Amino acid sequence: MDPTLKLLAFLILVLANICPIKSDFSHCEKVVKNWAFSSLQQRVKEDKHTLRDLLFFLHVPRTGGRTYFHCFLKRLYANAQECPRSYDKLRFDPRKQECRLLATHDDYSMMSKLPKEKTSVVTILRNPVDRIFSTYEFSIEVAARFLVHPNLTSATKMVGRLRPGATGVSTLDIWPWKYLVPWMREDLFARRDARKMMGSIDIKRNDPYNMEEMVMPLQEYINDPRAHELVHNGETFQVAGLTNNSYFAESHEVRCCVQKHKILGEHVLEVAKKRLDDMLYVGLTEDHRESATMFANVVGAQVISQALTENSSMESAANSKSGQGSSHSESLPDNDDNQDSTSDHKADEIGSTEDLEEKKETMTVGKLMEAYEGCISSLRKTQSRRRKSSLKRISPANFSKEVHFSRFSFTGHSFC
Repeated sequence: MDPTLKLLAFLILVLANICPIKSDFSHCEKVVKNWAFSSLQQRVKEDKHTLRDLLFFLHVPRTGGRTYFHCFLKRLYANAQECPRSYDKLRFDPRKQECRLLATHDDYSMMSKLPKEKTSVVTILRNPVDRIFSTYEFSIEVAARFLVHPNLTSATKMVGRLRPGATGVSTLDIWPWKYLVPWMREDLFARRDARKMMGSIDIKRNDPYNMEEMVMPLQEYINDPRAHELVHNGETFQVAGLTNNSYFAESHEVRCCVQKHKILGEHVLEVAKKRLDDMLYVGLTEDHRESATMFANVVGAQVISQALTENSSMESAANSKSGQGSSHSESLPDNDDNQDSTSDHKADEIGSTEDLEEKKETMTVGKLMEAYEGCISSLRKTQSRRRKSSLKRISPANFSKEVHFSRFSFTGHSFC
């Protein structure tokens, strides 16, 4: 890796983990309690189970959220109704409420930028230990895709060339992968270079989570400061709004205090539980089928109902306007120059919206679930093929679902 880039990466990591000078327990206890008290005092409408104008999908990484997005939400909302995804910064003006769906890895602090009275929040949670394994595996899986390059410099330059003109959002732009993947990518190249220098090596271990010749061992990964910052208690911090990607001004100090004085994490947990209780829907990765059915009945049914109501209102308004205009329509001049000049540019979006609205008129919860089942099967096959292709580059470190959790000791106090 280029020495300048390595130094820059080191400085970024150091700065990201610098805590306030005054972090003694009494000070930290006051900071955390004040934040928690303020957060717990925020009131939510009594009709919290009613879908509002904007749906905020707080996507916790490695919980199966991508499946919900592609197999549920993309079928319920047209492209034109989706807000520009933020990930690293807010990309739309919340005051101009034209979009209806925001799906992002941003934490709960995003609510400070949204119209709270008009926003419903949904999320999915997963067993924290399972999620750590999945985060570790996915970090390596994505990083391994770069091993087609002869060296790290070549891989880094390729990313730099592609991103300026790329459409869509790259994994390297998304929290927390924009931190975790480059870290694993550098590590994979370093281990590959070491193997080349040593010549042929005989890997006798069968445990892919402790195959240091090929990949960073899981124990080393979870004990690294970067993992402590981004992965440990990740769900709790994300739901509370305290990740290193937070919009809350006090988030950095609160997070640092909790990381230094573990017992203060109880206050963060209470805030996270309150936020979950105020959400429209909370699913569980482990109860996949039951959670998906509940999502279709709680969220899907309301989106479909809203669309039908809005279409009915629009048709009534259009008929009324048509009736009022018919008496003098012959006196209006035919002037193409008066037409909206942006109509051609929005044709595709309008068409997409109209097609989806037409589908919603015949959509039911049962049909939504049928479509979901077909979509998830196809999506899983695609993901499986991509995963196998990526992991071939670090064979025999091929991760499987059969893991003995007792083999690893997770250090530190966990409150999620």
